[in-house]
Amino acid sequence: MSAREEALAGEEARSRAVVVGGGLAGITAALRLADAGIATTLVETRPRLGGLAFSFRRAGGAGELTADNGHHVHLRCCTAYRWFLERIGAHDLAPLQRRLDIPVYDAARRRLGRLRRAALPVPLHLAASLARYPHLSPAERVGVGRAALALRRLGRVDPADPGLDGQDFAGWLRRHGQSPRAVRALWDLVGVATLNARAPDVSLGLAAMVLTTGLLGSPGAADIGWSRVPLGHLHDTLAGAVLDKAGVRVVRQGRARALRPEPDGTWRVEVETGARRSAGGGEALTAGTVVLAVPQKEAHRLLPGGALEEPDRLLRIGTAPILGLHVVYDRRVLHRPFLAALGTPVQWVFDRTEASGLGAAGDGSQYLTVSQSAAGEEIGLPAAVLRERYLPELARLMPAARGAVVRDFFVTRERSATFAPAPGVGRLRPPARTGAPGVWLAGAWTATGWPATMEGAVRSGLTAAREALTALGRPQDDVSPETA
Repeated sequence: MSAREEALAGEEARSRAVVVGGGLAGITAALRLADAGIATTLVETRPRLGGLAFSFRRAGGAGELTADNGHHVHLRCCTAYRWFLERIGAHDLAPLQRRLDIPVYDAARRRLGRLRRAALPVPLHLAASLARYPHLSPAERVGVGRAALALRRLGRVDPADPGLDGQDFAGWLRRHGQSPRAVRALWDLVGVATLNARAPDVSLGLAAMVLTTGLLGSPGAADIGWSRVPLGHLHDTLAGAVLDKAGVRVVRQGRARALRPEPDGTWRVEVETGARRSAGGGEALTAGTVVLAVPQKEAHRLLPGGALEEPDRLLRIGTAPILGLHVVYDRRVLHRPFLAALGTPVQWVFDRTEASGLGAAGDGSQYLTVSQSAAGEEIGLPAAVLRERYLPELARLMPAARGAVVRDFFVTRERSATFAPAPGVGRLRPPARTGAPGVWLAGAWTATGWPATMEGAVRSGLTAAREALTALGRPQDDVSPETA
């Protein structure tokens, strides 16, 4: 090859991008790069896209249904994920509540309460609901209001500020007069679901950001949305079709074995491909831009020397599990879309009958998903033990379940569902930019300012793509997490 041909080949390689990881962060980064005219290849180790928000077919005693690995929701304040839904043509498939309305049932006291907003400005939008919230005493309700205003002031500060990041949320709540019951009935009710940890194990900075953005940011910020179809239809089927239309080449069942610099300043991504990767089949992809949208341990393995000043900090970002319990009853036992619970080990229960396809059978069966965050003590328990423990608890919550027949019961486990939002995690989360020119990081565990949510994942992909395109001097549309 002549010098001119080598120069042309190098220029062509520099105009290409490789995104490693086909979760929401990787899909987002690949779409944004392709939209800007970059020839992009997306490499995903699994045969499907979607990362940890996926679906699978289940053939059990209730017949066939499509189950999600866990129930994922988003809020109106999740502007980046809502942009993602629009981009893949799925906005109408994951609608939001008209107004926040969370039914909360205390199984021990057999009392139902609600957390819902009114059409009033912040903080008055939640005042009436809090004043009537039956799971707190009048004095506790007043104390919660005062703490919320104090938390709102913290929310205006950078959540990664060491002064906030290094403190635990439980200590701050105690100092602001919050009783153990107030923590259980309100702060952890919301915090465990959004942060995947209880107050003692949560960075004050992250807690302040989540709770003030969702509850005290704008009146409708916490309105809840969820997919009315299997997540796999959104994050794999629809997203895959949009990637194909955008010109992204998707390599499924491909594992990035190594990332090596080339003499011309590009990067060589060595990929093992095929269902039997151990046989040695694969290819080498050369590109000027590489986005590593993989878990932190995988990023640590692939990053070249000098990419981060302290690469081992990635290994100190812990993980937290989420447990999913799936129950099919022979009749309807839950008469609302979802229910939050107190006075029982059960956290949140969601009706997934129609979304799973089970409703089409027309036999009256109901499929419920029980979402158990911060499930470290139970994540490894056998399904039989979990069944024996939780079916009676569900009967306490839903009297109609006491006489119902359980047609199917199964368990999903994500042992590393999210990064652990522990005090000090903010200083460990890296930005998108690395010290290796052309190599970028994406993933909910990076420095998005958000916890490990679908919103955080999409934000990270948008950020990585925006910075990569800026470095390339490429024009781009004004899409950012704040304006999405």
